[in-house]
Amino acid sequence: MSSPYRHTTPPEPATAVGPVRAVYSQLARDFGITRASTFVVLSSTPGIMASAWALMRESLIAGDGGRTGKELAALGVSEANRCPFCVDAHRMLLHATGDHALAERVARGETPADEQQAQVLAWGRATRIPGAPELTPYPFPAAHAPAYIGTALAFHFINRVVSALLTEQLLPGNVQRFRAVRSLGGRSLSRTVRRHPAPGAGLTLLDGAGLPLLDHAGPGPDWAGATTVGPAYAALRAAAGEGGGLLDAADRTLVRETLGAWDGAHPPLAWDGIPGRGRPGARLALLAALAPYRITEEDVAAWRTPDRTDACLVRLVAYGAFAAVDRIESALPVRTAREAS
Repeated sequence: MSSPYRHTTPPEPATAVGPVRAVYSQLARDFGITRASTFVVLSSTPGIMASAWALMRESLIAGDGGRTGKELAALGVSEANRCPFCVDAHRMLLHATGDHALAERVARGETPADEQQAQVLAWGRATRIPGAPELTPYPFPAAHAPAYIGTALAFHFINRVVSALLTEQLLPGNVQRFRAVRSLGGRSLSRTVRRHPAPGAGLTLLDGAGLPLLDHAGPGPDWAGATTVGPAYAALRAAAGEGGGLLDAADRTLVRETLGAWDGAHPPLAWDGIPGRGRPGARLALLAALAPYRITEEDVAAWRTPDRTDACLVRLVAYGAFAAVDRIESALPVRTAREAS
């Protein structure tokens, strides 16, 4: 069987110890997948792996609001980011929620029949565009906004990591494209997906398993309120930001300025703003942010040196991916539950 991983060879999950093993344990219990490749690929960098999982868990899985709606939001994000792996995954997970008609309708590229569901899917797609007017009013209760926004931002990060470091095939041979396989795969996860675990367990992996990220991550964003989504987001911001140390000051400035001017569009093939392979670190970071599916072996080889390990590449990709998340998050039109009431 061919490997689903590109550019890195992650450690075997069976060898995991400490915080990485703890993440796998929570993944199995709360997500229903023991070795989700989206997290295996991050396992050489435990801080990023644990905080990415914490954000997804505290928003998508344990956060307020129904799982079907949050899966639709995540699907919209994944479609906007052109991440076939994640699009297929969320179509399958919609089957796991029990709404099989909806799952097959969106798999055919059709709009959900339910107007609110259609609005949630459109909202997810619109989140790629910083400050898009389609982001308000919320198509969900304002009290559920921390979970929905956290879900969207989690998958803006995960989509980019997946597109950069995994192949497009969710299952070997892309068999998930067959309706029967989608349905069967979803049904196998239905018991786990329909549970609603208590918030907070994801955070224990950050400050209780040798990852003291919460000590220096800073406060969570205002949109997260007092939920556990806020600390999880702040932890991922801190962990991914450490990858900036792999770039020099000029390259970090280029990444920051390019993202500051980004309007959500996918860059054209003839992208004048991307540096050549003479600045390989900046090139990889910007590709990870805006077009991760375009990262090639040549791009990685231009950056690699004997001391730049797989873990270094994961950190650099995470830095670029979160630069895009940060741009999207900073432009969110936020309404609190109090303002909406």
